Amino acid sequence: MIAGNGEIEGNDALQEASTARPIAGWRLYQAIRYLLRWLRWWLRLEVFGLENLPVEGPALIVSNHDSLLDPLAIVEAMVWRRRLLRFLAKSTLWNSRILAWILSRAGQIPVQRGANDSAAIEAAIAALARGETVGIFPEGTLSRGENLRARRGVARLAQAVPGVPVVLVAVRGCTDFKRFPGRPRASVEFFMPAGGQPRPDEDQEGLAQRLLDEIRARIPPTR
Repeated sequence: MIAGNGEIEGNDALQEASTARPIAGWRLYQAIRYLLRWLRWWLRLEVFGLENLPVEGPALIVSNHDSLLDPLAIVEAMVWRRRLLRFLAKSTLWNSRILAWILSRAGQIPVQRGANDSAAIEAAIAALARGETVGIFPEGTLSRGENLRARRGVARLAQAVPGVPVVLVAVRGCTDFKRFPGRPRASVEFFMPAGGQPRPDEDQEGLAQRLLDEIRARIPPTR
């Protein structure tokens, strides 16, 4: 549960998590990845900064979301380090029975956009307490390269789990898939916030925008 000070009660579990457990739906997760192995080849995917991604233990992954392919590229990159990822994803994706079955069994977390979705935040905190990695997009939606403002959800989650490292991710090139049959050249870069890890006294709107601005400094909006 989230305490009144914004931190999760029983936060000691985060410090005790020494290894990352497989998320729910490990076999399905891996099956989907193998079905999409062509994606790495087609995107000509390059990965940088993997040393910034913890080998074990919890981590909050914060990334731009310019393309529908961005989450798949991040998942593929993280598996190179044998890490699985649970995204906070918009709840409308669960409207499709087939997609809902896949997402739920792959351990993804539905979040209601535009609402104070405490259940989604608590599910993400619980996953981090188990030593898992959780992914969130600071804009809260697919940006398609537009210059959108950051939403407070990323700051709320980061401040609720003090001690869990925030790892920023810049995904480039996935928007170029529209040039089919030409192949894009995509990259995923993991890096630590230059402004430091989130501080408990930071204004949530300011913190969220700070993290997004650092990502956008590496992958500027395209429109």
